[in-house]
Amino acid sequence: MTYDILLALIAFAFVSSITPGPNNLMLMASGANFGFRRTIPHMLGIGLGFTVMVLLVGAGLVQVFDSYPISYTVLKLASVIYLLYLAWKIAHAAPIKGKDAEGDPMTFLQAAAFQWVNPKAWAMALTATTAYTPDHTLQAIVIVALIFGVVNLPSVSTWTILGQQMARILTNPRRLMVFNWTMAVLLVASLYPVLWPS
Repeated sequence: MTYDILLALIAFAFVSSITPGPNNLMLMASGANFGFRRTIPHMLGIGLGFTVMVLLVGAGLVQVFDSYPISYTVLKLASVIYLLYLAWKIAHAAPIKGKDAEGDPMTFLQAAAFQWVNPKAWAMALTATTAYTPDHTLQAIVIVALIFGVVNLPSVSTWTILGQQMARILTNPRRLMVFNWTMAVLLVASLYPVLWPS
């Protein structure tokens, strides 16, 4: 992997990791509802889960999907249903009650597994493994996965911190409800590229 490709990959990893998408919107909502500390497993699940996803996609999993085109449709349907369910959970999150906020943030395993039905994660993994590994060697795939692993955690942490800071103005149950419903609507809106690709 050349120096130019490496720099381009780092830039792609940063921009795609820090821009809004299902992971970041859910982290912002979790930061607001549960705080930073309780959202750490969620953040780590995204970071490690996506790193493993890049490795497996790069190692040839995408060929399985190419061999069985119906699997793309099944994945898209599962993604839409699960994201709608998560949007409903965010919209109906209980009001903050100090350290005893009702409900539970997403766990490490749930966040890691979510990457497999996250449309943005699939787009990122497919782009990274096809555009930045021209020789498609195992070494190049591992480098791509590691760069995403290193860049992803600080990026997603930013959204959790933003949500946590917003919690200061969300002490009123009505404001929190408006925030949660806004996050839920934005999460559903993030499905637009999946349902109506350009």
